[in-house]
Amino acid sequence: MMGMINRTIDWVDARLPVVEAFRKHMSEYYAPKNFNILYYFGVFSMVVLVNQLLTGIWLTMFYSPSDAFASVEYIMRDVQYGWLIRYLHAVGASAFFAVVYIHMFRGLMYGSYKPPRELVWIFGMLIYVALMAEGFLGYVLPWGNMSYWGAQVIISLAGAVPYDMLPFINDAEGKEIGEALVTWVRGDYLLSEATINKFFALHVVAIPLVLVALVVLHILALHEVGSNNPDGVEIKQTKDENGIPKDGIAFHPYYTVKDTMGIVVFMAVFLTVVFFFPDGGGYLLERPNFEPANPLKTPAHIAPVWYYGPYYAMLRATTLEFIFNSKTWGLIAMGGAIVILFLVPWLDRHPVKSIRYKGWVSKLAMALFVVDFLVLGYLGTQPATELKKSIAQLGTIYYFAYFLVVLPFAHRFEKSKPVPERVTGGAH
Repeated sequence: MMGMINRTIDWVDARLPVVEAFRKHMSEYYAPKNFNILYYFGVFSMVVLVNQLLTGIWLTMFYSPSDAFASVEYIMRDVQYGWLIRYLHAVGASAFFAVVYIHMFRGLMYGSYKPPRELVWIFGMLIYVALMAEGFLGYVLPWGNMSYWGAQVIISLAGAVPYDMLPFINDAEGKEIGEALVTWVRGDYLLSEATINKFFALHVVAIPLVLVALVVLHILALHEVGSNNPDGVEIKQTKDENGIPKDGIAFHPYYTVKDTMGIVVFMAVFLTVVFFFPDGGGYLLERPNFEPANPLKTPAHIAPVWYYGPYYAMLRATTLEFIFNSKTWGLIAMGGAIVILFLVPWLDRHPVKSIRYKGWVSKLAMALFVVDFLVLGYLGTQPATELKKSIAQLGTIYYFAYFLVVLPFAHRFEKSKPVPERVTGGAH
């Protein structure tokens, strides 16, 4: 029996190198032995991605773009366990962003974007952008009242682009282009069934294909150059007589077993939220979205889901009226906040990778950046006041200052600790 199984495996492997791929990416892929708890979140993002794909496929069996809100109510009330699948998908969207944000923070903290991992970071950022697009499209599909008005606000930003800056386009023509683009994005002159149909196709087919492809490229690029670690030490530089990194251990079975335990804990927390706090106090599922879309009833406070909060806070806080109007400057600030993340591998001029060995200036600046991002996220979900707008303006300024001032120049004003030649096991 075992001989037949082995012959079958050899036959398949001769035509499709499954065993070779498993060895390269699992059993013979050596990862640093000093990974800490923050390295779980890359695996958690894969778990949530699988959850979103499976529950999303199931939801498409019952969702109807032509009667969007009613079909969601049908799933919640009449389909057996429909409420569970819908909550798994809706809460899963927030879980996806939560683990991705922590994953990105870990990359920033340990310099996982520095050479030779620039492409790993770029693919990761493309995943983040695709995820933002996927999240927005999915947010519109339930066609609740907040979905409707949120889509109205975001789609209208396409008309705020200063097209008149292009050669041979005057101000009037620029406005016409903006209006035409907004109409094209909506698929109609008003938000309608055509909009839902378009967003449904993008959410279910187009963006998931792009997302999965980017995840594969992200992993392939990572396994080509090797994983970073909390010390920022390249384990490939110190190998034994067999060419195996002395500070590395095989990803399988060591990290697969360890990650399995982490996944169990993560799923326990995730399912606790799904079963007991699916609306997250109005942050995960907003209360106006339990009402059908109504063009004549504007919610008291139009706000995005929490994971878009920092960028929406920047959009609202921008009041500059110079060359462009404030709406255009807000769009520039919001878009620039994402674009600048792509440039981090080249903006960071610090000779040390890991925050462990950087000086107090870098550590303090990063701590302030985390606080700043959280504050902006909170402000983006709250009704606007003059005080909150002022705080958001200061937060926006520091956000850009961190990337444009701290990362390129902080090393000139601090003394870094010596970086060890081999990985260590503790914090420094």
